[in-house]
Amino acid sequence: MHKVNHKESGFTLLELLVVLGIIAMLAGIVGPQVMKHMGESKVKAAKVQIEELIAALDMYKLDLGGYPTGEQGLKALIEAPTNAKYWNGPYLRKAKIPVDPWQHDYFYVIPGKHGKFDLYSLGADSVEGGEGEDKDVLSWE
Repeated sequence: MHKVNHKESGFTLLELLVVLGIIAMLAGIVGPQVMKHMGESKVKAAKVQIEELIAALDMYKLDLGGYPTGEQGLKALIEAPTNAKYWNGPYLRKAKIPVDPWQHDYFYVIPGKHGKFDLYSLGADSVEGGEGEDKDVLSWE
C-alpha cells in the first residue's frame, strides 16, 4: 500500500505580518495623496456652488430689479420675500440653500466690498484666510 503525504498548505504568521506591513506602507504613501486630492475637490465644489448661487442671484435681480437684501439673504432665492411682487422663483433647483462642502453656510454680504455683493466660504477651518483646504473660497477671485 502506497502512503500519500498530504502537507497542509497555508500562510505562516510571519508571512501574514510581512503582507500587512507592505499594505501599511502603501497606505502611508498613498493615503496622504488621496486626502490631498479630496481637499482640492471640496474647494472646486465650493467654487461651482458659488457660481450657481451667483447665477441664481442674477436671475433674482432680473425679476425684482435688485439683489436680495442682507436681511433677506440667500433664503430669498427659494422663498418669496414679503412684498416681492415679481418674484418668479424658486431660483435654485433644490428647496434649500446649499451649504459649502464642509457643511457651513455661505456668507452673503450686500453691499459687498468687492462688487454688488460678496459671496464666500471660509473653507474647512471656518476661519478667515488659510492655505489649501482651509483657504477661503471667494466669489470675487
